[in-house]
Amino acid sequence: MEGIVGDIETAVVEVTDTLRRGNKILLAGNGGSAADAQHWAAEWMIRLTHQLKRPALAAIALTTDTSTLTAGANDLGYEKVFARQIEGLAQQGDLVILISTSGNSGNLLKAAEASRKKGAKTLGILGNKGGKMKGECDFHVIVPSNDTQRIQEMHSFIGHMLCELSEKALFSD
Repeated sequence: MEGIVGDIETAVVEVTDTLRRGNKILLAGNGGSAADAQHWAAEWMIRLTHQLKRPALAAIALTTDTSTLTAGANDLGYEKVFARQIEGLAQQGDLVILISTSGNSGNLLKAAEASRKKGAKTLGILGNKGGKMKGECDFHVIVPSNDTQRIQEMHSFIGHMLCELSEKALFSD
């Protein structure tokens, strides 16, 4: 458990530094991980901690625009739906959070590649042993389980920790 705690701490620093610089967070995942991406983006944009009065933080879920997703899948192939959005939205200094229980999603691997080209860092929130994405992300938090349900439960916890701790670092006295 020690390793994952240190990885979460590193991830919090990266999120906080990204937002402190005025850069944005872009999030992507498939299935339940897509729901996590949308959930976490909303927490940063609106707020997680209701007692904390703060401005919006720039966070975008790449999983929510059905017109972009379906046009991309139709015209470019599903493996490129997130990479194409990163190509158009990411800037140097942004942080792209890629969420995958297996760490082997082709479209997220392409998203990591597109992020590198744009000068954006990548944070993989992964399961099992990290899959192929472990080596493609600048940072990662890996839930050491091969049980998808347990991985998803821990991903939810990790997302809340990233949101809560970055909020506190940026806006608490």
